[in-house]
Order: sequence, then C-alpha cells, then structure tokens
Amino acid sequence: MNPVAREVELLRCRRADAAWNTEAQGDFVAVEEPLEIRVEGRGLAVVMRTPGHDRELTAGFLRTEGIIRSVDDLFDITPCGAEESRGNVVEVFLRDPDSLQLERLTRHVFSGSSCGICGKATIDSVFLACPPVVGGPVIAADFLLGLPRRLREAQIGFERTGGLHASAIFSVDGQLQCLREDAGRHNALDKVIGRALLEGGLPLANSVLLVSGRISFELMQKALVAGIPVVAGISAPSSLAIDLARESGQTLAGFVREGGFNLYAGAERVSFD
Repeated sequence: MNPVAREVELLRCRRADAAWNTEAQGDFVAVEEPLEIRVEGRGLAVVMRTPGHDRELTAGFLRTEGIIRSVDDLFDITPCGAEESRGNVVEVFLRDPDSLQLERLTRHVFSGSSCGICGKATIDSVFLACPPVVGGPVIAADFLLGLPRRLREAQIGFERTGGLHASAIFSVDGQLQCLREDAGRHNALDKVIGRALLEGGLPLANSVLLVSGRISFELMQKALVAGIPVVAGISAPSSLAIDLARESGQTLAGFVREGGFNLYAGAERVSFD
C-alpha cells in the first residue's frame, strides 16, 4: 500500500526581529500520485490523488462523470496486477460493457495508456511539453513574506463571499500584475495564465506566483507551462509538487505566512540579506 505521507528535506525560514534564521529540517508532506482508471481495458482517465480508498474514488468518479448510473452498473473494480504499477492503476469491469460511452465525460482528463504509471512517469510526460526553468530572478525573503497580505487585500471576491481561491502574479519589483479568483483553484490559475497568453506575456520568466491554498502537482505543472520560476502558497505542497519543482528547476515555497515560510526547492533564488 502506498503511504499517505512522505518525509522531505526543506529549509525552514523564520523572521526573528531584524534577521532571518534558516535551518534545514525534515517534515512530512501529503503524498500525491496519479491513478489511472481503465474501463474494460481502455484508458479512461488519470486523476491526481492521495493513495487510499481508490475503489471508492474510482466509483465516485465514474458516477459523477456519468459513466455509470448506479452501483448495479459495476461488475468489479480491481487494482492492476502488474508489479510496476505500484497500485496506481485500477481496472473497471462493467456488467454491460457495451454501455460504455466516453462522450459522457463532463470534463477533460488525462488519458493513460500503460501499466507502470507513477509520479516519475507523470513528471517525465510534463517535460515532453515544456522544458525545465533555467535562470530566473533572485527575490528577497522579506518580499516573499509580504505577498500573502497583499493578496488578501486584493481579494475582493473573497472579501464578499469567503469562498473563493485566488492566484496572483507579482513582478520581481513588487508590482501586482494580475489577480484572479474562482471557486476552483486550478481555474483561478488558468485565468491568470490565460490573460498573459492573450496579452502576449508568456513566458512569465520574471514573475512570482502566489496561490491561496494547497500547492498540487497540477498547479506546479501549469506554472511550469507558463514559465513561472517562483511558486509560493499559503498552505502546504504535495509530494509530487515538490518532486516536479526540484526536477524542473522551479522555486517552491509553502506555508508563506506571518513569521516565515518553508522552502522545498530552488532556495538559490531567495536572498536573506
């Protein structure tokens, strides 16, 4: 069984009076792995999840996507037998295989084609579409620490509703270039990147991205596609987000809150002077 938490090395950065203290530490992060869902031998989707209760996840996914209408449509859900799959592939068998209608899918999902899908394979597939980040700006730790307050002050929708995620792009000289809110955190980032695309502003090679919640693999992937070298979040990153950041050359900061933050990758882009 895959673990739900994994220990990683990080740089704990804390502001104490007029100076910064940094200390290498170990901490646990939530594991994120891809799960390929196959129906009657056909790769239907790859979803990112924390391992565990995969049968329940698969059944719920099939129902909410309209692939099945009740539990009676299911014959069995079983893990792929290949050793290299690491428990990251499930096979679904229907009582009526002829009823499978892929056009019922309500949203775009990754398609998978082989056993052995794992975090490493997922990261490698990202690099087929976009190269790792090279170079990039060096930012002050104090600048990074001050971003959550500026994000919160600009979140008009959150102020009114208390229920919206936000993504914001800051220039390295401190200008808030774009902020977008959405009920979905992935949507908020897509809006920010979409605006840059429409205005001819990609890649965002001299920018810092701040997100209002947890930093998942998909958010890091989107940031990499947009060429963003520095990604920060108010909450925790997942294990696969950290892996991608380290392999892509991106800087990743989590728990950016009053008093400090944790650096999981790319510490060379943060100055504590």
